[in-house]
Amino acid sequence: MLILGTLLLTIINGQTCSAPGDSCVERTFIALKPDAIQRGLVGDIINRFERKGFHLLGLKFVQPSRQLVEKHYEEHLGRPFYEGLVNYMTSGPVLASVWEGKNIISSSRSLLGATDPSKAAPGTIRGDLATQVGRNLVHASDSPANAEREIGLWFQPEEVQSWSRALKKWINEEN
Repeated sequence: MLILGTLLLTIINGQTCSAPGDSCVERTFIALKPDAIQRGLVGDIINRFERKGFHLLGLKFVQPSRQLVEKHYEEHLGRPFYEGLVNYMTSGPVLASVWEGKNIISSSRSLLGATDPSKAAPGTIRGDLATQVGRNLVHASDSPANAEREIGLWFQPEEVQSWSRALKKWINEEN
């Protein structure tokens, strides 16, 4: 019963795992925030995800509504930074994207670095490019459940493409 429950949970969360504990192919939501757009860092940031071997499934350049951003960040409602975050995220265009890869949720968050750029390691996106917490360039889903929720908020199902890249066998070992 536990195996069936684990299988059901991985299907619901958009993961495909060969066995519990193995690396999983996951989907995640990544948003380049207004500061990344205004500073002209879109190409640099997307390049990091592509060089890591992650697979782009959806991409759109949007001016998010207040309603969308409030829904996206509803878990932070009532916190001191909430209103500033909503105002900031609606202050300019955002590049919303959906990516896929093995353990991409944890890997992408490592690639970004700590939320506070002053604590982000050199070599991470935030460690190399961001200036302060309120201008940390990129949002990344923090769990499979949040990835699914965020993808659903920002994308219609037909806007997320399923395709195979010719280089897949050179990026991921599949015996």
